[in-house]
Amino acid sequence: MHQAQAHALSSEALIRSLGSDQDCGLSELEARARLLSHGANTLQVQSRTPAWLHFLQQFNSPLLITLLAVALMKMLLGEATDALVISSVTLINAVIGFVQERRAESAIAALAQVLRSDVEVVRDGSLQNLPSDQLVPGDVIQLEAGQRIPADLRLLTQRNLEVDESMLTGESLPVRKGTAAVAPDTPLAERRPIAYAGTHVTAGEACALVIATGNDTEVGQISSSLQQRSQLTTPLTRQFVRFSHTLLKAVLVLAALTLMVGLGRGKGLEEMVDGAIALAVGAIPEELPAIVTITLAIGVKRMARRRAIIRKLPAVETLGSTTVICSDKTGTLTQNRMTVKHLYAGGTLVALEDLWPGNERGSADLQNMALEETLVAGLLCSNARVDDGNTLVGDPTETALLAAAHSLGMDQGAARTRYPRRDAIPFESEQQFMATLHGRERILLKGSVEAVLARCSRQLNTEGQPEALNRAAIDRAVSTMAMAGERVLAFAIGKADRSQRQLRHQDVMANLDFIGLQGMQDPPRPEAIQAVATCRAAGIRVKLITGDHRETAAAIARQIGIGSGGDTIDGRQLAAMDEATIARVVQRVDVFARIAPAQKLALVEALQSHGEVVAMTGDGVNDAPALRQADIGIAMGAGGTEVARDAADMLLTDDNFATIEAAVEEGRTVALNLHKTLAFVLPVSGGASMTILLGAALGTALPVTALQVLWLNMVCSLTMSIALAFEPRCAALMKQPPRPPGQPLLSQGLIQRVLVVSAFNWTVVFGLFLWSEQHLGDLALARTMAVQGLVLAHLVYLVCISHWRGSLGQWRGSLGRWRQIAMAPAVPLGILATVAVQTLFSQSSWMNRFLGTSPLSFGSLMICALPMVLMVPVASLAERLDPSDGTAF
Repeated sequence: MHQAQAHALSSEALIRSLGSDQDCGLSELEARARLLSHGANTLQVQSRTPAWLHFLQQFNSPLLITLLAVALMKMLLGEATDALVISSVTLINAVIGFVQERRAESAIAALAQVLRSDVEVVRDGSLQNLPSDQLVPGDVIQLEAGQRIPADLRLLTQRNLEVDESMLTGESLPVRKGTAAVAPDTPLAERRPIAYAGTHVTAGEACALVIATGNDTEVGQISSSLQQRSQLTTPLTRQFVRFSHTLLKAVLVLAALTLMVGLGRGKGLEEMVDGAIALAVGAIPEELPAIVTITLAIGVKRMARRRAIIRKLPAVETLGSTTVICSDKTGTLTQNRMTVKHLYAGGTLVALEDLWPGNERGSADLQNMALEETLVAGLLCSNARVDDGNTLVGDPTETALLAAAHSLGMDQGAARTRYPRRDAIPFESEQQFMATLHGRERILLKGSVEAVLARCSRQLNTEGQPEALNRAAIDRAVSTMAMAGERVLAFAIGKADRSQRQLRHQDVMANLDFIGLQGMQDPPRPEAIQAVATCRAAGIRVKLITGDHRETAAAIARQIGIGSGGDTIDGRQLAAMDEATIARVVQRVDVFARIAPAQKLALVEALQSHGEVVAMTGDGVNDAPALRQADIGIAMGAGGTEVARDAADMLLTDDNFATIEAAVEEGRTVALNLHKTLAFVLPVSGGASMTILLGAALGTALPVTALQVLWLNMVCSLTMSIALAFEPRCAALMKQPPRPPGQPLLSQGLIQRVLVVSAFNWTVVFGLFLWSEQHLGDLALARTMAVQGLVLAHLVYLVCISHWRGSLGQWRGSLGRWRQIAMAPAVPLGILATVAVQTLFSQSSWMNRFLGTSPLSFGSLMICALPMVLMVPVASLAERLDPSDGTAF
């Protein structure tokens, strides 16, 4: 017997199939044998990658492997200093990657904690207290309120049992359990005779049969899914892999070409090997990984200020590329608290807030006596209460009834004093009602519409007098509330014999008077409505995927603005579809209700099959596989489970969908700043490397050495380009569609920009080098001037590509200047830092010896400054080829 069908079998058949006994349980001998066969009731955890192997994996990059090969060649040629510098660069990048990626993937450990507790087990006919890891299928256990359920169970007997299954099913309210078998295709959230491992008993007690333990439980299957599924790469990492392979091929071709051309021009082998190495070092942007890491880290800090905590750096940029957000409902899009929205009594349907005096909470003068009786019934026919701190305590549904009455000036204490409770019939799922006896003869009944109306023959009118029951009008009111996604409770009143002291079932079977309805819902967050609209304007589709009821999901979706009033698909319909059908449906439908954990995962995979970049929000254990599968998993940091948080890439500290919109904006800012960084860094590498090839072709000395190229890339370029990581947000970003997922890291516009600026760099470096060598006759000085000219030109390019572009001409007085500096202070600071390090580069005697440079005179420095003027029109042309202000995001 497969435990997945346990809900469809009778308890007697299930006990027989497991070879157990409801009264005596298993024998100790049989329990030990099953423990050996099934294993302990814990989750099996795969071992983590050792730290040393994880560190070595950081070098598994074509660019870093190439640099290590270059360092080895330098060492073999006897140039230990160059070899040490180059290998240090690769080591620094590996350390940065290791520190950022070495995260404790503890989702499975958190799941394991879910199952650990002590439990009362029937063994050999006696009740024993055992650790939950000793449970085996066939054990009979006892449950009570406050207990964490230790395994998947089939309920044998129960009394008023309620279980909080929100961490597994997404249900916003505790579930009333039963013992009767249900249909085989019943969705997981509606399997009343089953209690699942990791959920909590909120009320009642039960005797239950263990049907699955450890990894065979529903939560265990989620654990297995998490372990079997490797972490997906993000769009950024995928683009960098493609970029690295393309760049590596180009570097190897150019290095080989440089070697052959130089040898063909009569150059020595050692000199041309050095030239080929210099070209390889120059063409590989060694500083790029560090710049990317810093840019992402700055995005992380900015997002944290907006209540979004990033656990994995690449997730920052992924947000900017997100095309679909799959959101759960409870607590993310809604307020996670039940609230009475409408009341129906005396033939009138009214919104609760319309009863508030002056549209504010306070004492209301109710003219409808049936309505007043409905509110009083909500106060009295309830186990909820107000504690000493004026806080509502109890079932969320009942506290909502109390809050509604209190908002109209009613007091539970006064009502209980006037109508003291004498007895009660507690709510049971089979009968769907609760009844209480008050004073000497008043009976109040609260329950489902069907259960209450079946016991009523009359209804109260607005004067509080009985009249004929208008079932059609009541049904219309119920339908109106249900269409608004409200859970409807009905209330009735009756009379008991003054002499009786106990309330019996026969006292509430008939002859009651219907008094009214109260419709309640978990209302949407107002800020979530605006956030969904902003996402829609930004070209991002929002899909609601929840374990809640179909009608509730559809109503919330309409209120928030998800979808366009189209279909709602539930879990049962989805289960009947094959993968191809799901892939078609997921593109058309935006609201999915009663969805099981495996189905959430299937929906994310279906969206990804269309090339979508998917963000998935969630807070329960059931969300963990989908969170991990999604391109970016977004978990709730305040109300979510530890399992969901550990499986996610990002946490929301306020559990609010509106924070996702803010994080997307920051992610797009990061992506735009990375685009600017590439547009700045690549021309430096391209200019330096191609200059070396040009020198080999013309038969001249190398314009720059390998060590000088490293200086140019790692120190000077990093000092300037890091300023771009601090660029402020652009207002146009959230009015543009997301970056296409398949767009390469080097877009056509960016390639054109890089080529234009690189060509200018070739001209600057080679021109200054040849002029200096011919007129000054000093090779070291010529190389120094070539590097300084390139750096000074790029100071102008930095201003042109940054937030300052287009703003310099708009300054008006000193106030405008100070505002500009306050908005983007990193650019002037980067310029000052670059000037400082370049002064050391040329004027420091120690740097002269280490890098092979020479001090510059004032006249030489003025010649080096000439390219600054020429860079302005070049940058303007590059900007037309590749706009980077966000409008072409």
